[in-house]
Amino acid sequence: MAAQSRLRTAIKDGLLSLPAGSVAVMRPPVGYDLAALPGDDVRIIQTLATDHGIFAQAGYAVSQNLPDVAAAIVVVPRAKALARAMVAEAARCADLVVVDGSKTDGVDSLWKSCRKSLGDLPSVTKDHGRIFWFSKTDVFEDWKAAPPSRGKDGYFTAAGVFSDGAIDKGSALLAAALPEKLPKRMADLGAGWGYLTDQVLQRAGVEQIDLIEAEALSLDCAKLNVTDPRASFHWADALQFAPEKPYDGIVMNPPFHAGRKGDPDLGRGFIAAAARMLTPQGQLWMVANRHLPYESALRDLFRHVEELPGSGGFKIFHAARPLR
Repeated sequence: MAAQSRLRTAIKDGLLSLPAGSVAVMRPPVGYDLAALPGDDVRIIQTLATDHGIFAQAGYAVSQNLPDVAAAIVVVPRAKALARAMVAEAARCADLVVVDGSKTDGVDSLWKSCRKSLGDLPSVTKDHGRIFWFSKTDVFEDWKAAPPSRGKDGYFTAAGVFSDGAIDKGSALLAAALPEKLPKRMADLGAGWGYLTDQVLQRAGVEQIDLIEAEALSLDCAKLNVTDPRASFHWADALQFAPEKPYDGIVMNPPFHAGRKGDPDLGRGFIAAAARMLTPQGQLWMVANRHLPYESALRDLFRHVEELPGSGGFKIFHAARPLR
C-alpha cells in the first residue's frame, strides 16, 4: 500500500534517519507497514477500538495517548483539524516528527502549512502521497486539540468524530421515526457522540441503554451529551461486542466506510451483530443511505422487516424477531 512504500523508501534510502529510542505510530490503519521500524520499541497510538485490538493481538504496545518518545509518525487522517492536532501533539512529545499521508487526505496542505512555520522541509513524494519530517518544536501549539465544544444544536462534538458540529441527517430521520414507547433494555450500536441514545432516552419505557462505540474521541463526547444514569458506555467494536444479556431493542446508524472506501459489508456486519444481540422478540430500528443494499441482509436475519418513511437520501427500517 502507498503509505507503506513511502515510509519504507524514506528509511531504506537513507533519507530519513530515526533517532535511537522508542517510536510511536499515531493512528495507523491495520496493515500499515511497520517492518522498517525497530520492532522491539514501537508503540501504536490508536483511539479506534477495532484497530487498537488488532495491533495489541499482534504484540504491539498500544495506547490512546502519546507518551514522550524519540520519534512519532503521524499517519494523516481525513479530518484536517484532527491532523493538525496530531502534529501539535507529536511536536510536543517527540524529538523527531514524521508525517505520512495521501494527497486525498490533505497531506500536501499540511506540508505547506508546516513549511510556512519551519521553512523548507525534507520530504519524499510517492504513490499519490507525501512523507516529510522535522525536529521537535513548539510552533504548532495553536494547533493542539481543542476540548469538545457544544454546537448550535446543544451537543458536544470534537475534531475527528463523525458529524462534527451538527446532527447527522440520517440519525435525525431515524430519531423522528422511533415510536413513543420503546423496549426496556436498549442498545445503540456505533453510538458516535450519543445523539440517538439521547433521543431514545426521551421515549417512554426505556430502563437501560448501552452505547457501543469504537472511536474513543466520540465516546468522550457521548459522555458529555448523555448524563442519564440509565446509560452505560462501552469502548468496543460493535461487530464483536458481547452484552451480558440480550437486548430488547437496538437503534443504529451503521458506518459504511473503511477509510475512504465504501464498504456495504460493514453495515451488513452491524445487522448481523444486532440480530445476534437481540432477544427472540427483539426489535431493530436502523437508518442507511438509500443506495446501500441492506434489504436482503435484514430479511435473511429477521422474521419481520418493514421500511418506514424516509427521505430521498435515506431509508429507515424496522426489523423484529431475529432468526436463530
